[in-house]
Amino acid sequence: MSTASKAKRLMYLAHRWTGIAGCLLMLAWFVSGIVMLYVGYPKLTPWERLAALPELDPQSCCAALDDAADAAGPGRTGTMASSGKLVLTSIAGVPVYVATGGGKPNVYDGASGAARKAQANAEDAMRAAQWFIRETSASSMQAEQLAAAWQTDGADRSEERVAMQRSAAQTRVHAVYGGLVQEDRWTHSRGLDGHRPLHKVEISAPEPATLYISSRTGQVVLDVSAAQRQWNYVGAWLHWLYAFRTTSADPVWSWTVIVLSLVGTLSALSGVCVGIWRWRFTRRYKSGSRSPYREPWMKWHHVAGLLFGGFVCTWIFSGLMSMNPMEVFSPRHGPDLQAYAGDTHAPPGPLADPARVIAALQGQGFRPVELAWQRLDGHAYVLAYDKLARTRIVKMLGDDIMVLRALTAAEVEPAARKLFPAPLLRATLVTKHDTYYYQRHSEAMNGALVRGLPALRLDFDDPEQTRVYLDLTTGQVGMSLSRSQRIGRWLFYFLHSWDTPALLDTHALRDAVLIALSLGGIVVSAAGTVLGWRRLRRRQRAVPT
Repeated sequence: MSTASKAKRLMYLAHRWTGIAGCLLMLAWFVSGIVMLYVGYPKLTPWERLAALPELDPQSCCAALDDAADAAGPGRTGTMASSGKLVLTSIAGVPVYVATGGGKPNVYDGASGAARKAQANAEDAMRAAQWFIRETSASSMQAEQLAAAWQTDGADRSEERVAMQRSAAQTRVHAVYGGLVQEDRWTHSRGLDGHRPLHKVEISAPEPATLYISSRTGQVVLDVSAAQRQWNYVGAWLHWLYAFRTTSADPVWSWTVIVLSLVGTLSALSGVCVGIWRWRFTRRYKSGSRSPYREPWMKWHHVAGLLFGGFVCTWIFSGLMSMNPMEVFSPRHGPDLQAYAGDTHAPPGPLADPARVIAALQGQGFRPVELAWQRLDGHAYVLAYDKLARTRIVKMLGDDIMVLRALTAAEVEPAARKLFPAPLLRATLVTKHDTYYYQRHSEAMNGALVRGLPALRLDFDDPEQTRVYLDLTTGQVGMSLSRSQRIGRWLFYFLHSWDTPALLDTHALRDAVLIALSLGGIVVSAAGTVLGWRRLRRRQRAVPT
């Protein structure tokens, strides 16, 4: 037998036995992939989180940063006064400061600045859960009214706000405390690590759901509706094989998915080769068909494999790339965010008084629910959010407090040059999403990431040719991509879900095409599963007893 014949025989055997091992798995991947177009893995999006927060009131809130630092006491002053991440928000409707340092958040009373207890107990969790459900229920019922009422800045909408508050108060919440969990099937996200263990609260009314509350702060960090939980069993939980995952960082699970994806890729690729070899392009078989197979399942598998095999290959391969095997897409160096922020010990001046900041925002028709103190090249500014997740930037211009929709490129570029020691090749103002910086719908895996516009795109002359996007509506780094990460973006996000801005803009058409191709993959995988089962049954009957 020639070398070519041996290679072809090996290809046939590879497809047969990897297909028997992988077709059922690929069938599950295609079915769950369709579900994931509309129901993603549970996450608390910024829109959900901010919608549950009450408006900050300058009359009753809050202690100035300097007073809060003094009230924090010895050992706490540095955290409050110079934290790189200091946020004035609300927990269970009560204003608080949340300071994040060393990955662990600390909570301070908003009115006095005094440090609150280090751990939130079950009572705190129940209170936060009930508030969250009441507010989100009211917000969902009146989302359209809110959007219409607040779409014009400066309008007096007191009646609409009172109606919403009344509706929230009338919402009855039936909740049962479910204890502490370190991690379960819905809480694998690494973003929850600083809040573990998590309080679990089961909600039966107004809508069935499960809430997870941080044991560090008492904040709701994840909500999982009953419908989302049920669909996830045939969606993301099945697709990512989370039955094999035990912790947020689980190398056994990671390598299980990598190996199975590799087997699936080999099966699909060998199947395309075998299908082409068996198809007669110039003449027909005696049956009159170009396929040698007469048995329906074999023929369907052959024909469907030729039609959809290329898409099956790219989807399984791109799924493998999503696992970043051997960290091939991981950058060696990230941006220097500390250098970008600059001196964190310089006093924020008048911006240290949240009452003045809130009053300035309300004077411009913006009603904040959360304030975050940030720094840019050593200069303090406040990033404000409202219930609709819109932002405003508050900064000092001389002795005046200014409220801006966005920073200018000229304001951020000097600090941006410090993100990497390498020279800056070019800086480009981005006013619409491009092939790397774009917004996904909330159900997508990265749908909770906000890609604000306008943005400043920066290309550095470092060894990894890093590209950075600065979101000018927040003043923060929105995305940093090395050359390898940009390659990974095409090998995973594009091949797996066709997520370019042009395709995402044709939402219904894109979904229809993806579903049609997935159905083709289901036919290929289902036929392969039947054929594999038959072959195993024949071998079992052939084994002597």
